[in-house]
Amino acid sequence: MTGVTLARVVKKYGDAQVIHGVDLHVGDGEFCVFVGPSGCGKSTLLRMVAGLEDTSGGSIRIGNRDVTHADPAERGVAMVFQTYALYPHMTVAENMGFGLKMTGHPKPEIDRKVAEASRILKLDDYLTRKPKALSGGQRQRVAIGRAIVRGPEVFLFDEPLSNLDAELRVEMRVEIARLHREIGATMIYVTHDQVEAMTLADKIVVLRAGRVEQVGAPLDLYDDPDNKFVAGFIGSPAMNFVAATVDGPGTVTAPGLTGHTPVSMRLPALGDVVILGLRPQHLMLAEGATHRVEMKEALGGVSYLHLSAQTGEKLVIESREVPRLQLGDRVGVSFDPAHLMAFDAKSELRLR
Repeated sequence: MTGVTLARVVKKYGDAQVIHGVDLHVGDGEFCVFVGPSGCGKSTLLRMVAGLEDTSGGSIRIGNRDVTHADPAERGVAMVFQTYALYPHMTVAENMGFGLKMTGHPKPEIDRKVAEASRILKLDDYLTRKPKALSGGQRQRVAIGRAIVRGPEVFLFDEPLSNLDAELRVEMRVEIARLHREIGATMIYVTHDQVEAMTLADKIVVLRAGRVEQVGAPLDLYDDPDNKFVAGFIGSPAMNFVAATVDGPGTVTAPGLTGHTPVSMRLPALGDVVILGLRPQHLMLAEGATHRVEMKEALGGVSYLHLSAQTGEKLVIESREVPRLQLGDRVGVSFDPAHLMAFDAKSELRLR
């Protein structure tokens, strides 16, 4: 197996530039996830690695080979798409081995590789079935098996779980994580679901508008985001943001937060606005009536309270107990200052 390196990669459609000089290295055997909102360029970037989109500038290397302008078949990659794209008239075994058959591989070799992929994906009981007799999760495993049989250097996944229901998505996440551990291949995976990114990735690449916002391990991005976008995108529910005003050396005031709030990071000038960030689990209910209860989500082991301030700002509080509150009740809010983050109001960069 081998790694993937992108150097100043650019993609243009006519005069419209959609990928802006991306630099990235995916290590040998690493599970890298591209994540970001719709339209951020993550699938385009993946298709450029696969050779399904031309590269307008920069270079793409797989191992020691420059594949920037190589045909897809010459890159040593296999791609698993959102749609399963299985042949309905073929059995599972025939679908998995079809690519090797078309390239003239001998039948004993095809049978051996199909059997090995079937063992890894636990498909032995389904090899003689046709796709219509399979569940969505089983069909997606067949599509992954078809990629394994090819023996690629790099696996590419383009939102492969989007068509599955919630239970099957969880099940397939476990299957893909197990697959990565078992075969140790380099994998690049595209999703808009940051929960998938957090649970699967060795490395997450957060994209916005064709640019890389931050690269790092899942918990590094969660605990130490570089900017407001990454802080708000990584984590579910999202981080709460509250505007505050610098009112002295090392202190700010914010609506709903009583008195001067001490902060440990470098602050701009007196009177400037900063954005405070707090995760839902670091907020607590308190005495007062600064916020109105808009919605309550009781999920069993955890509850989420959705609050709104008179200024219009919204907050979500996580609680391990079900608060005895009704919609419309007014409450106060306190927080754990040790977990407070602050961001510049203009650049949205983290203040440290």
